[in-house]
Amino acid sequence: MLGRDRSVVWREVQRNRGRDGSYVAPVAHRAAFERRRRPKRFKLQDNPGLCRQIEEWMDQGWSPRLIAMVLAEDHPVGSRDRVCHETIYQALYVQARGRLRADLHTQLSLKRRRRKPRTTPRAGSARLYAEAFTISQRPAEVADRAVPGHWEGDLILGAGNRSAIGTLIERTTRFTLLLHLPQRHDAATVAAAMIREMQHLPEHLRRSLTWDRGRELACYSDIQLALNMPVYFCDPHSPWQRGSNENTNRLLRFWFHRGTNLATHTRNDLHRIAATLNNRPRPTLNLQTPAQALDRPS
Repeated sequence: MLGRDRSVVWREVQRNRGRDGSYVAPVAHRAAFERRRRPKRFKLQDNPGLCRQIEEWMDQGWSPRLIAMVLAEDHPVGSRDRVCHETIYQALYVQARGRLRADLHTQLSLKRRRRKPRTTPRAGSARLYAEAFTISQRPAEVADRAVPGHWEGDLILGAGNRSAIGTLIERTTRFTLLLHLPQRHDAATVAAAMIREMQHLPEHLRRSLTWDRGRELACYSDIQLALNMPVYFCDPHSPWQRGSNENTNRLLRFWFHRGTNLATHTRNDLHRIAATLNNRPRPTLNLQTPAQALDRPS
C-alpha cells in the first residue's frame, strides 16, 4: 500500500517501536526528528574522565579501533563511556571535536595530522627466488590459521634504509618476535638473527615462514636447514599476502618511528617492546592477548 519494500517498513518499526513493541506514528516521527537534529552533542566534549582514559591507552600505542572495542566490552549500550573509533578519529582530526590532547595524533601508527588517501605501492625487488617455494605451495592449514606455528616476516627500515629491525608474526596468535640487526641487514645477517631467535622455539611452533621477495632473505636455504622449517615467498608486489605482518608492523611504528636510526635500539629494547605488544588485547583474538592465545592448549 505504501509502495515501499517490506524491509524498509520492518526497519522503521524496529527503529521506532516502544518498549511494549507497539508502533505509534507521531512518536516515531518525533524520535526521527530528534535523531536528525544538528549539531549533535559530541560524546567527548564533556567527559574528561573518558578523554584521560583514551589518552592513556593511546600513549601506550593502542589504536582507536582497539580502544572502542575495549570500551564496548566494558560498558553497556548507551553508556557515556562508550564511543566508536570514528568518534576518537574526529576528536584527533577535526578542530573543536572533543577534549583530547592536540598532539595525540602523534601516537597513531602513521602520526598524520590529517587523513590521506592510500597511495600506489612501489614496485618490488628483483626476482631472486626462482627455485624457492611459493605461497601457492603452502599447505591449506596455513591459510585457515587453525594451527599455530606458521610465521610471516619482514623488515622495518629506518632513515635512508640504512638500519632495520626484523619482525616475525605468528599467524594464528599474532605473537611477535623482533630480530636485532644493529649493524647490517644483508641476507647473511638476517638469516643468522632469525636462526638465533627462533631456534629456541619448540618444533611445533616452527612449521613455516612466509616472506616477501626482498634481497634480505636470499639465504633462505640456510634458514630452512637450521630450523627444519620451509620458507615460502609471496607473489611480487603482493604485501596483502602477509596481512598479519603488515598490520603488526604498523603497530610497531609507535616505537620505531619512520625516518629514525633503528640501530639505537638494543636487544633488550626489542624484547621489552615485543613483550608489550604481546600482552596487548587484540580485536582479532576477541580481545585476548597474543601471549594468552599462544599459551592456550591447541
